[in-house]
Formats: sequence, C-alpha cells, structure tokens
Amino acid sequence: MSLHDSATASPNPAGYRDVAAAAVPSPMPAQLELIDVREPAEFTGELGHIPGAKLVPMATLPLAAAGWDRNAEYLIICKSGGRSGMSAQAMLKMGFTKVMNLAGGMMAWNAAGLKTER
Repeated sequence: MSLHDSATASPNPAGYRDVAAAAVPSPMPAQLELIDVREPAEFTGELGHIPGAKLVPMATLPLAAAGWDRNAEYLIICKSGGRSGMSAQAMLKMGFTKVMNLAGGMMAWNAAGLKTER
C-alpha cells in the first residue's frame, strides 16, 4: 500500500492529502519523492531537511515538475505546511495524482524528533 492511499494520509479539501510527520514511515518508501519547496538557506538552515529530500524552491516548481512522473507519489515539504500546501495544489492542477503535504512542515518534523540533515 502506498502512503498516499493509507489511512494516515488525510484528505484535504483542496484535493491533496495531509500527512503528519509521525505518520511518515521509517525507512522511507523507495517510491516516495520528497520535494522541499523552501529556499536554499532554509534547506540547510536551523530546521535542516529530511534526508533524501530534493530542494525545489516554490517559485521554480512548475518548471522543475514539468518532466516528472504524474503518477508517482510526492510528499511536499516546507517550514510550516503553508507553502507546501499551495505547491501541492499547484501540482494537482498540473495533473499529478498522488500529492501529499507534510502537515506542520519541518517545524512538526523537528518537534517529532525525526532525522534531519543540514
């Protein structure tokens, strides 16, 4: 079963699914693409980033995502969940089918004591 289709991925009225930091499986599923939409200084800053996450600042997402698999699973990450939610909505409009938002972003990830890199 995919993370997107699991009971831990709650439907959001905007069309994507919200996933709590504590609900993200460890180890991370190989098919899950981690996309961090923060700015470079945030990615390497105090909150760090999830190991394996790809930095794609929000402003560059439409161009970067143009060649991505529309049926792959994506977990979108930011500092608090706001930018990642907007990015998840944008990806749905681009035709992506399995888009999730990390609820609470890296603030929630760090609060849960989960592994980060800087």
